[in-house]
Amino acid sequence: MSKTAIILGATGLTGGILLEKLLADKRYSTIKLFSRSSVEVTSEKIQEFIVDLLQLENHSKDFTGDEVYCCIGTTASKTKDKEKYKKIDYGIPVTAAKLSKQNGIETFVVMSSMGANPDSSVFYNKTKGEMERDVLQQKIKNTFILRPSLIGGNRDEKRIGEKIGKIIMSILNPLFVGALKKYRMIHPEKIASCMKILANKPEKEAIISSDKILLIANTK
Repeated sequence: MSKTAIILGATGLTGGILLEKLLADKRYSTIKLFSRSSVEVTSEKIQEFIVDLLQLENHSKDFTGDEVYCCIGTTASKTKDKEKYKKIDYGIPVTAAKLSKQNGIETFVVMSSMGANPDSSVFYNKTKGEMERDVLQQKIKNTFILRPSLIGGNRDEKRIGEKIGKIIMSILNPLFVGALKKYRMIHPEKIASCMKILANKPEKEAIISSDKILLIANTK
């Protein structure tokens, strides 16, 4: 079997790890990367499309394959303009889902976040919830929405508040047991592993909570 995967956000932390995993997997012969900048990784498997992701619909002819992994996301501190924030966190994943449906791609895996709710009074949670709702409305055969808790790992950007949060969460992690496990900080490597596993061995549930992400990732 020879598959083609599409990654949106391969220049990010989780997307970069996912790219490494797909490159090492013999089931994948082609990996299409849609990004604003090059990942600077050399492989015969990689096809890079340096595009404006806010106008992804203009690249429908190239948006073909077997699976789509959407690892797009920003933060309120990085993107203070709410309109632009929504274009990124809502617009890109939903457009990608529409293109996937249009082009007959049957597997769509997207990163959301804990607390996503279209009826939330919190802008961030509301945006993620609306994204989830409208991705699911495309009715792609294998749709998986991952809701990770705080994501660990080291980023290139300086996010002081996030770093402090990670320190606190690393201390509190052992205290989150039972139903509270979903609040534990999770490493991006586990998220990437879960995404690849879901694409190759679909689950019945579309919404994957943070504790289940870890459970699935550890089955490999």
